[in-house]
Amino acid sequence: MKIKVCGMKYPENIQQVAGLLPDYLGFIFWEPSARSFSGKIPTLPDKIRKVGVFVDAPIDTVVGKVREHGLDLIQLHGEETAAFCATLRKELAKIDTGKGDLKKKVGIVKAMAVGNAFAFEDLETYEDTVDYFLFDSKGPLPGGNGFSFNWELLQDYPLETPFFLSGGIGLHEVENLHEFLKMAVAEKCHAIDVNSAFEKEPGLKDVRAIELFMEKIKL
Repeated sequence: MKIKVCGMKYPENIQQVAGLLPDYLGFIFWEPSARSFSGKIPTLPDKIRKVGVFVDAPIDTVVGKVREHGLDLIQLHGEETAAFCATLRKELAKIDTGKGDLKKKVGIVKAMAVGNAFAFEDLETYEDTVDYFLFDSKGPLPGGNGFSFNWELLQDYPLETPFFLSGGIGLHEVENLHEFLKMAVAEKCHAIDVNSAFEKEPGLKDVRAIELFMEKIKL
């Protein structure tokens, strides 16, 4: 199971978390967020993929950040339509990210807020335009609300597109995560996304707590 640590903000803390070698580190490019990232992303181990998080940003803004920071994945956390994602995919494909075997594809993750119910059939129009979905808790903010949703709802997930599981996941959820991973739908769960439950303050991650979580989740 892959691990994504999102909402990274401070260079020294970024490097400390990177030392744990999570699969993904997320950087929020939405100014209203308390975890909004500015500046230059420190050099990361090759294993770690950089995820840029955007909320209803113009396509040229997203493409500019990909070029500036060498982002590997774009996570869309707003009301972006399937048509928007399709257009973004075409623009991302134009970015020169290397030659031959070194050329990389910049992927797209579309976040979806899940409440007491969710109409998964509404996702069908996105299937050919995104690489992953991300299921997060429905709350007042686009993300980082600090609480989880009922993962049993995902048993009704009918699509083949893999997904990230997000929403207030912390050490207190380890037992529940192990139960979730026994469900058939967990085969489509690409990664666990953690953020606010591992913070000392917005954007400042508790490195030891993340390390402990990674140890426990891989048991």
